[in-house]
Amino acid sequence: MDIKKHLIITGNSNISWKDAIVKAVAEASKSIDYLSEVKILEQRASIDGDKIIEYFVDLDISFTLDLERNKNK
Repeated sequence: MDIKKHLIITGNSNISWKDAIVKAVAEASKSIDYLSEVKILEQRASIDGDKIIEYFVDLDISFTLDLERNKNK
C-alpha cells in the first residue's frame, strides 16, 4: 500500500513559469525523498511597467511515504 503526503510550495523565477516549476521541484528533491507528482495550483507574476519581472507558481508536491523506514531499527 502506498501512502502519499502533499506539501504546498511556491517557486519563483525571473525567466518563466516553467523555470519556476523546474527550480522548485529540483530544490524540493534535495530534501524530500520519493517525489512522485506535482500539481500546479496557481501562477502569478510581478510586473514593472509593462514587463513581467518575476514569475511565481504555487505547487502541490506529492511524495510517497517510506513505510519500511523505521521497521529495521
